[in-house]
Amino acid sequence: MIYKKLTARFLLALAFVCFIAVSVAQADTNKPFVIVAFGDSLTAGYLLGPDEGFVPQLQKALIAKGFSNVVVRNAGVSGDTTSGGLSRLDWSLGAETDAVILELGANDALRGINPEITRDNLEKMIEALQKRHIAILLAGMLSPPNMGADYANRFDAIYRDLAKKYDLALYPFFLDGVATHDDLTLADGMHPNPQGVGVMVKGILPKVEALIADTREQAKRP
Repeated sequence: MIYKKLTARFLLALAFVCFIAVSVAQADTNKPFVIVAFGDSLTAGYLLGPDEGFVPQLQKALIAKGFSNVVVRNAGVSGDTTSGGLSRLDWSLGAETDAVILELGANDALRGINPEITRDNLEKMIEALQKRHIAILLAGMLSPPNMGADYANRFDAIYRDLAKKYDLALYPFFLDGVATHDDLTLADGMHPNPQGVGVMVKGILPKVEALIADTREQAKRP
């Protein structure tokens, strides 16, 4: 009789433990996949409406692709340089962040900042993110033509070099298909209009989809 009572209690306890384990697993499965777009005015949505910027358009595109449990958050600051990004990196990304689209460097080039400073700042951000096990999609930038060939050669190599060194997903030029197209930019000729943002999102979307899939797959590994 005592043996039967002990067995019943053991089975009850085991069932409770299994229930807790299943509940935790379900909660983890239902946890949103959080992507933070960390950048400058190109990410922030300079002079655009609340639904017209890069983040809301990317969010809409992901939902249309079936990624209903993915949340894209905006951590873009207009005018930000890589130095500014480095200084605010830690407090801009919450513990729930799964991946980052790292888009900085355009303002460095516009201000003629030494490319080695830009490289060093980006490298420090990448190392900090990898230390936190946050996946990275590096969004590259190109030097403006007026900066000259020497500057362009040093600046443009930064993104591919860092992507290779740290084994990162790379989207070579964030403004691909938009830069120099007057019909896709604002009056300043630099920032994208809503249609230009649409071109940017369409271009980078496959890289973002791959980022999500790869990050989720790695999370399953022991």
